[in-house]
Amino acid sequence: MTDITSTIAKGVPQRSLLPAAEARQRLRRRRQIKDSTSKWGISVAGFGVVAALATIFIYLFYEVAPILRGAKVTPESTLVAPPVAGALTQALFIERYEELGLQYSDDGQVSFFQLNNGDINTQLQLTLPEGANITSFAATEPGTQTVAQGLDNGQVVVVQHAYDVRFPEGRRNISPRLAYPLGQAPITLDEQGQAIRLLAIESRTRGRAGTYIAGVTADNRLQLASLSTRTNLMTRETTVDTSLHTLPPVPGEPVRLLVDKALRSLFVADAQGRIHYYDVSQPNNARLVQTVDAGSPITAMEFLVGTVSIIVGTESGELSQWFLVRDAQNEYALTRIRDFVNHGAPITAIAPEYNRKGFIVGDASGQIGIHYGTSSRTLYLNEFLERPIAHVAISPLNGRLIAKDDLGAIHVATVWNQHPQLSFRALWNKVWYEGRSEPEYIWQSSSATDEFESKFSLVPLSVGTLKAAFYAMLFAMPLAIAGAIYTAYFMTPKLRGVVKPTIEIMEALPTVILGFLAGLWLAPFTEEHLPAIFSILFLLPVMMLLFAFIWTRLVPVGLRQRIPDGWEAALLVPVIIGFVWLAVTLSPFVEIWFFGGSMRQWFTDIGITYDQRNALIVGIAMGFAVIPTIFSIAEDAVFTVPKHLTQGSLALGATRWQTVIGVVLPTASPGIFSAVMMGFGRAVGETMIVLMATGNSPVVNFNIFEGMRTLSANIAVELPETAVGSSHFRVLFLAALVLLALTFIVNTLAEIIRQRLRARYSSL
Repeated sequence: MTDITSTIAKGVPQRSLLPAAEARQRLRRRRQIKDSTSKWGISVAGFGVVAALATIFIYLFYEVAPILRGAKVTPESTLVAPPVAGALTQALFIERYEELGLQYSDDGQVSFFQLNNGDINTQLQLTLPEGANITSFAATEPGTQTVAQGLDNGQVVVVQHAYDVRFPEGRRNISPRLAYPLGQAPITLDEQGQAIRLLAIESRTRGRAGTYIAGVTADNRLQLASLSTRTNLMTRETTVDTSLHTLPPVPGEPVRLLVDKALRSLFVADAQGRIHYYDVSQPNNARLVQTVDAGSPITAMEFLVGTVSIIVGTESGELSQWFLVRDAQNEYALTRIRDFVNHGAPITAIAPEYNRKGFIVGDASGQIGIHYGTSSRTLYLNEFLERPIAHVAISPLNGRLIAKDDLGAIHVATVWNQHPQLSFRALWNKVWYEGRSEPEYIWQSSSATDEFESKFSLVPLSVGTLKAAFYAMLFAMPLAIAGAIYTAYFMTPKLRGVVKPTIEIMEALPTVILGFLAGLWLAPFTEEHLPAIFSILFLLPVMMLLFAFIWTRLVPVGLRQRIPDGWEAALLVPVIIGFVWLAVTLSPFVEIWFFGGSMRQWFTDIGITYDQRNALIVGIAMGFAVIPTIFSIAEDAVFTVPKHLTQGSLALGATRWQTVIGVVLPTASPGIFSAVMMGFGRAVGETMIVLMATGNSPVVNFNIFEGMRTLSANIAVELPETAVGSSHFRVLFLAALVLLALTFIVNTLAEIIRQRLRARYSSL
């Protein structure tokens, strides 16, 4: 009002002031609209970032969640068993399309029936010698579909069930049939003609083919038949050569036999709960190697796929896994590896899965249990029937099971059991894998056969990730932080205007180029010039300090004053180039003088493994990728330290280095710390350099001369090749979740520490 009055008093017309006031009012409204829009825009963008991050977490959890689920068994129907006219069922099987069930009975009848209604599809009769009766039964690995019937005359009939699949008019038609892989003529196992009370059979398909049939006769003699076959290419007639052997007697009453597919080992369970291990690799010199105690009488014993691991079920409901472990003297010992949840009732039936290390168990209380060896998981254990279970079978696709009770009824159920090999123990703890002498951390996701035991330990990948980041930061941090301090505080503005953009533009260099150069040039160069590399890494800083001492103490003052203040670093360039050239030139001579001609071989001789592509190469290459990130942020933090703080320190008599240490570094510490953590996050997530500059070996050590495999590189390599929805697929998503969680936690802690540092030094 005073302004208007004074303006009127000066002779300015009042009507000219109104538009100016309205203009200011409109300007305020526009300003308020812009402020409000900016506020809401920034808020929405911030919440959008949080939502995007949350969405990533949710999606990863969605892909990983099925790993946490156990198995599910859904009963379908109860079928009337195929008529066996008083004969006993020996075994049940399911064909791969899960349409037909198969029942072997001890009268030689083989019945194929529909799983949906129990109707008989086909009934076939085994070719048996006249007057002979079946007294025992054995089966090879489920995938081979071969069984053996022991007879009361000391002979054995080997038969294979097979299926012919046709698609007339677009509909699947499955026709069962029987084949005789060793010929229709029975095989003599006991020349004395005693009944075969117990039987085991296994065939070797790799290398030199052959078959072992082991049996216990009615008078408790342990017999072994070694068979080899020859097939006439013209007539397709099979000739079997049989060699019979009597093995050392079993110290107990045998109740179960198993022969491994390598045809090297025979395992005999007795009524006292002991397992006897025989070495039968040379049948003429077969020997009893070891006897172990299972704890209580054994009621069921089966191989897992691959015939390496044995699953033992006892009268007390215990379930345990055993396999042969080799010691330092190359001797094998049958070892109890792991135990599963106790069923609380005698184990009556065990059915191994066809293509992985899982198995189905039935017990005397009617419970069905689904267990997995490698992960040591009991995925399902619940009452399935009100009667004891006599037989159980699982389909080759693990999607359907059948169980037969003691009254002869067959019960059908569907199974969901997608990821049994995954558990917290298998992912993060040491696991005792088949063929290993002790528990280990191993990542080996695939192999060429179904017998392969998937090894999904994330420990080697996590250690590899930290190892790569550690050596990259070890190389990058001193250079980047020291360079940032010197550039921001000591260097002249003109030289800083060249150096800072040059280093920052290095960040635009594609990491695939750095990885390419590291793998194809730096790795071979380092291997050939190891003394030069170590000289550069350790002696070059000493040479720089020595040059600084000479420059400041021995060079005349007049000469020093000719170099403008802040340009001293340029004098180091020829010193660095000269020292690097000298180190590379003298490297072969140093190897001859001190390391017997090869520093790499010297490392090997003293027990240090050296790989050409190793953590040293990754540290150097990834360090160059990380340096621009750390340098840029740290340099800005040092450069923005208020001038009055540094000028006040200098005015009070402190030297420039005292000012740097006492004033600049504490004030800039939040920014420097942020730079370090940003560089660490960059190193943890790096993919291409690690992928190309290491051997991608998932090892668990911090040896600078060995490679590693990181989480990010492993995802990049294996995700394109894995089946969508498979266990391997979900483990890779779990690896991505672990990587994201690691960076999230590190960045969160870094921000907390940065804020505390900022609050602490904000009063300066």
